[in-house]
Amino acid sequence: MRASGDPLGVAVAQFAPGGDKAANLEAMRGMIETAVARGAGLVVFPEYSMHFLAPLGSQTLDAAESIDGEFVQALGALAVQYGIHLVAGIVETADGPRVHNTLVALSPTGDVVARYRKLHLYDAYGVTESEWMQHDTVAAPETFDVAGFTVGLQTCYDIRFPEVTRWLVDAGVNLVLVPAEWVPGPTKERHWNALLAVRAIENTVFVAAADHTAPGGVGLSQVLDPTGTALATLGSEEGVTVAFVDPSHLDEARRINPALALRRFAVVPR
Repeated sequence: MRASGDPLGVAVAQFAPGGDKAANLEAMRGMIETAVARGAGLVVFPEYSMHFLAPLGSQTLDAAESIDGEFVQALGALAVQYGIHLVAGIVETADGPRVHNTLVALSPTGDVVARYRKLHLYDAYGVTESEWMQHDTVAAPETFDVAGFTVGLQTCYDIRFPEVTRWLVDAGVNLVLVPAEWVPGPTKERHWNALLAVRAIENTVFVAAADHTAPGGVGLSQVLDPTGTALATLGSEEGVTVAFVDPSHLDEARRINPALALRRFAVVPR
């Protein structure tokens, strides 16, 4: 049990979700058990943890559920059982012919404390996510508090747009979670590592990113500190890693690198 004032154990859990929701939940349960045994109080799973079949198609639409559907209820039960905050990607029903690529955050009481619908759909590298997914409109970000951190969410391709992370930071976020399904390809692993590090450095925040395993994703899930240093990392296979982070370290990082205080531009939605 985490004592008051102790650093927060942040776990990133990477696996390869499939089309069987029950099997995905069982895999997540096992990884939560591992994370909690290692001291985690917050466990971050990948994008599309609920259901994923490549390429996206009608089966993705059929799998969609509401935020209060069975899958999120099951996630809430896991959060209660293990006494943790839990973040994972789902396929959420939407008005119209498409669905939302959504992240949900559950508290140790099983309540949904934040939701994030992907803003930048992956229409790149030969993939057209927007054929099946509907992006959300820009509004005030939903955040939640854990152990002295204000936590914000963004998804995969969003990390290529620095405004998203800065938008979260402007809302007070100092721990950014990035569930992903980062598709492999030439230089893609380098992009993943570099973009995560830069988002941590330029915003002086902690970043925790959870990806799919190979071959569907690059893996390389990691937790980074406000200097862009990786505190915990995984390779390309299924697994869990935990880093212990302390909000007091933000003050020192921002004293040395006061980029946020010195900036002269604001983020304005299009």
